[in-house]
Amino acid sequence: MPRRILYAACGTLLSLGAPVGLLLLRLGFDRGVSPVRIGSELATDVPTYAYISLSTAIVFTLFGYALGRQADRLAQLSITDALTGLHNARALEERLRHELARSTRYRQPLSLLLIDLDGLKVINDRLGHDAGDRALRHIAVVIQSQLRFSDLGARWGGDEFALLAPNTGAMAAAALAERVRSLVANDPAGRFVPPVTISIGIATFDPDQDIGVDRVTLMRTADSALYEAKRMGRNRIAIAPLLIGVVETGAGSMPVTRARSRQELIADGQS
Repeated sequence: MPRRILYAACGTLLSLGAPVGLLLLRLGFDRGVSPVRIGSELATDVPTYAYISLSTAIVFTLFGYALGRQADRLAQLSITDALTGLHNARALEERLRHELARSTRYRQPLSLLLIDLDGLKVINDRLGHDAGDRALRHIAVVIQSQLRFSDLGARWGGDEFALLAPNTGAMAAAALAERVRSLVANDPAGRFVPPVTISIGIATFDPDQDIGVDRVTLMRTADSALYEAKRMGRNRIAIAPLLIGVVETGAGSMPVTRARSRQELIADGQS
């Protein structure tokens, strides 16, 4: 429930203290309080009690609403990335924990997409940090445009983003990732030179097959897939851990690669 509603309701309840206090003062504590005396007192001065009750209720309710609205704003700012307007890492972690529990309970798949801006340092060095910020905001706008009501888009930190897609299997997640990747790269106005591209790593939790998967495991798996996409040349997607084949999208066929762990890649480099 929004805090503005909760605080307004609390203000309304607190406002009852004004007419009750006035009633008790008029009745006098030393003579005792009985239902008969209360009814008699209220009947003798209805306008006063009505005015006190209504005016106090209005003031306290409005004050509670204003206070709650400010609390809502501060709460929203605490989970929002200032540059992109997406959720921040804190919001992502909390939502990921919740969605994992929900996915396990209702036996529904959950997909996590980790998205990395390719070559942010090059953009900053060549065009300045303002251009880098524009590129980050461009990616955020694309992510926001592809979110369903149940999805969550977040800036994970620096040049990394995340897209959490409940009730989404690996193939649907791959199609979603490809839409995001192609929309980011599509720059008909030529705003970015060199063009902005992204790499995406995908991890999907299937409650019917995966056991003991927690938030950290899912994040590490998606990160390994992202690392593989970067290693393969960037501007592409990789799915972790075992899917190999071709995903059919509206634009045609899209190659999908099995993402190996970073330990595997390091071992290959040393051999």
